[in-house]
Amino acid sequence: MPKLKQRSLVAVAGAAVAVLTVAAPSATAALDGARPKAATVQTATARSATAQSAAARASAYVETRLFFGTERPDGGPDVTDAQFMAFVDRQVTPGFPDGLTIQDGRGQWRDANGTIERECSYELILLYPAKEARARGPLIERIREAYMKEYGQESVLRLDEATLADF
Repeated sequence: MPKLKQRSLVAVAGAAVAVLTVAAPSATAALDGARPKAATVQTATARSATAQSAAARASAYVETRLFFGTERPDGGPDVTDAQFMAFVDRQVTPGFPDGLTIQDGRGQWRDANGTIERECSYELILLYPAKEARARGPLIERIREAYMKEYGQESVLRLDEATLADF
């Protein structure tokens, strides 16, 4: 292909990309039946300002997630919803009365014998001020130990992550 023709194709391709890049936001807005391009830019700017404002108000927190298996290694009956909620009432709520979140899950892991175990599980999410982390740590460890003892579990997974929160 002659060099002039190649340059023309490159220029056309470049122009097409530029047109698509510039036109895409307004084309999307038009398809939505939403606002024109200028309003879309303003909305994005407003969202960014709102996010920055929320981040400025946010405080340092720790998010701890605990994962509780429900199958018993000794072959006993699985931990039921009622049993787990009673456990939360007894062992978790007294140390974390301000709130918590529980989610149902399905997971798998390799046990101490090398067997892949699949089971239903519960994910418990605790959020507390970072300045309270030293005091909350032992409470969380007691929760893990109590569950392992009460339901014959090999472990309870714990994940801690520093985060920002604004209520």
